Formats: sequence, C-alpha cells, structure tokens
Amino acid sequence: MTLDNKLGLKDDIKLAHEEERLSKKRALELYDNKLMDTFEVGTFKGLKSIHGYLFQDIYEFAGKIRMVDIAKGNFRFAPVLYLDAALVSIDKMPQDTFEHIIDKYVEMNVAHPFREGNGRSMRIWLDCILKQELGKVVDWSKVDKEDYLLAMERSPVRSTEIKVVLEKALTDKTNDRQVYMKGIDASYHYEGYSTYCTDNLS
Repeated sequence: MTLDNKLGLKDDIKLAHEEERLSKKRALELYDNKLMDTFEVGTFKGLKSIHGYLFQDIYEFAGKIRMVDIAKGNFRFAPVLYLDAALVSIDKMPQDTFEHIIDKYVEMNVAHPFREGNGRSMRIWLDCILKQELGKVVDWSKVDKEDYLLAMERSPVRSTEIKVVLEKALTDKTNDRQVYMKGIDASYHYEGYSTYCTDNLS
C-alpha cells in the first residue's frame, strides 16, 4: 500500500521518483544554506530537524516520531511503546570516539524513529557527529552497498563489521561539496533510489 503523501500519489514508483527528487533537492539546501550548522548534533532533536527538512514536501509525518511498529525483513525495529525511552537513552550515549559514535548510530538505527526515510536522515546525522567530534565524515561513495547493508543488518548483535566498513571510508574533506553530493547519491542508492543525480538537481 502506498504511503499517504502530500503529493496525492497512489503509485509506489511515481512516489519513489518524486520522493527522491524533492528530498535530494532539500539535502542540497541543507548543505548549501549551512542549515546543518543550526541543528543539534548527536541528539534525536537534531535528527528530527534533518528528517523534517528532507521530507517536508512529501510526508505529513516528516520530522515526527512514528506511531506504528515497523520491520525490515525479519528484523523488528524498536516497538512504539518503548521508542521514547529508547531515544532518551540514545541521546545520553557518548560520542567522543569513533567507536562510541558508531555505537550510537547503530542504536539509532535499531530505534528507527520515523515511518520512512530513517537511513537517509541518519547517515547525514552521523556525518554531523563525526565532523563535530573528529573532524571527519564518511565518503559514502566509497562504501559498497552490499557491505554496508550486511554490516548494518548484523550491527545490533555485533558492531565490529560496520565500524570496519565505515572507518575505511573516512575522509577529512568535511567541507567538500562534491564529497557531500556523491555521498547523498550513494546513501539513496542503498535504499534503491537512483533515478536522479544530486549534481543535476543543483
């Protein structure tokens, strides 16, 4: 069933295309207008701001905590009943080292606080933390889709693999627009969105 959307679209493919186009444009605005510098770093409030901005043109639930339980494959994300408590705990997690930052990222992924668009918002959120704390970001274009998805799938049990995958792709080019744009395209590609190139939307 197609998710309710502001565009009134009832076709999944059309919705996916418009979601990609509109939210990628918003992702560029986040960078070009330095909006991420105004958001809290490493908190759910900051993630909410990113999600709300990215998906504001498409979904009423942009930036709002989900009210339904969700799953991917056989994995069930945090039940709605415990979501608020989980997010409070995640906010309190340390983010002073690479290991701590990725542990926090893994826990936020398990929480999956939104109805849709969690991964894409969280990867931007993760880069904001890495940039502030370590002066680095992930060059997502250097992260293989299958390696990433498999490592993330296993991360709730063991986070070593995702740490290895992401650490290899770290760069100190934190203010390189090209790295950011390629990263957005890669991030969307992990979720099956690859119709539009961010570079062409600017």
